[in-house]
Amino acid sequence: MNYCKYIPIDVLNGRGTRCTLFVAGCEHHCKGCYNQSTWNVNAGFPFTQDLSDTIIADLNDTRVKRRGLSLSGGDPLLPANLPAVKALCERVRAECSPDKDIWLWTGYVYSELTPEQMEVVELIDVLIDGKFVLELKDPSLAFRGSSNQVIHKFNRAQAYWKTGKGQ
Repeated sequence: MNYCKYIPIDVLNGRGTRCTLFVAGCEHHCKGCYNQSTWNVNAGFPFTQDLSDTIIADLNDTRVKRRGLSLSGGDPLLPANLPAVKALCERVRAECSPDKDIWLWTGYVYSELTPEQMEVVELIDVLIDGKFVLELKDPSLAFRGSSNQVIHKFNRAQAYWKTGKGQ
């Protein structure tokens, strides 16, 4: 997987102060997308173990109270991105405190996700789904660009910790 940008202290992409990773690769190519530079799966830089380690360290840094990780792009649920995104989410669950949440933006629709995409969704707390539709653009919406996009809130992260997998 490649990524286009990592922001260690971000207050725009989710609730609270967060770490935000913009992955490369998106097949949706939404008209009016503000992040077209992330469409090419080969854009940006290789996602490395060093960056994964940095993200975990940043989430665990007590000098800055970070609420969690935000995954955007591009599209984190693009099939080519799934192994690396899943591994990062598993690390957050295993190596960070249970109060760290994970938000993920995707152009795919929740009801149409593949089993492989659902394996990632089972690790996150908030999913914002749906393509950006320029004709439905609404700047007043929190965390969404257009009114067709839906915010799904899960308790999956808490369930993950209760199973003992996060211990």
